[in-house]
Amino acid sequence: MGSFDVVTFIFFIVAVVIFIQLRSVLGRRDSSDDARIERRRARREAPPIPSDDPKVVTLPSRGKDGEPQPDQMEAIDAYAPRGTDLNEGLRGVKAADPSFDPKEFVKGASMAYEMIVTAYAEGDRKTLRNLLSRDVYDGFVAAIEEREAAGQTMRSNFVGIEKSAITQAEMKGSEANLTLRIVSQLISATFDADGKLVDGDAEEVSEVNDVWTFARDTRSRDPNWRLIATEADQ
Repeated sequence: MGSFDVVTFIFFIVAVVIFIQLRSVLGRRDSSDDARIERRRARREAPPIPSDDPKVVTLPSRGKDGEPQPDQMEAIDAYAPRGTDLNEGLRGVKAADPSFDPKEFVKGASMAYEMIVTAYAEGDRKTLRNLLSRDVYDGFVAAIEEREAAGQTMRSNFVGIEKSAITQAEMKGSEANLTLRIVSQLISATFDADGKLVDGDAEEVSEVNDVWTFARDTRSRDPNWRLIATEADQ
């Protein structure tokens, strides 16, 4: 992100040129403009359309201090029973981010899991950089570099995910942390420079049990979650 982005720069130049061309028009206002302003003001001050109008979609309202209303917690209670630590943790995440939905999060995390596993096998640092925290990224890259230095290649075939579920949720300040237990099926094998198998199996499907933790700053406009910790579930 810190590198020079030529495309962004080109769009910036185009935007400046368009602004200069339209400046004289945008800078003038006549009586018809005044009338339009009055009409817009009247629409803003008009009473709201009844919520039972079929053309209106009522957005979820927030409660005191921006917290979700109780009915917005239905998705949380459906995912984890009330009174459990998981339910309380998910409620905390929901309060900080009213758009959060545990089922949708699990779907997204499962896709991210497949992308990360595949990118690691292929040595795809660009994909990993977008999905991992700095510390986890450094660890993954170190393992990739060690593999490459040894002249080894990794072949991986992601079969699918058998189970993916949130096991822990908590807020650390404004940062939401969600831990998942993921059970997947994978064919993975590592070969040396001569093509000799040194680890794994090129044909057998193995069951892999992982515990991964994802995090996101709920104050940030960036909606993406990043992997901050991994461990094997024995």
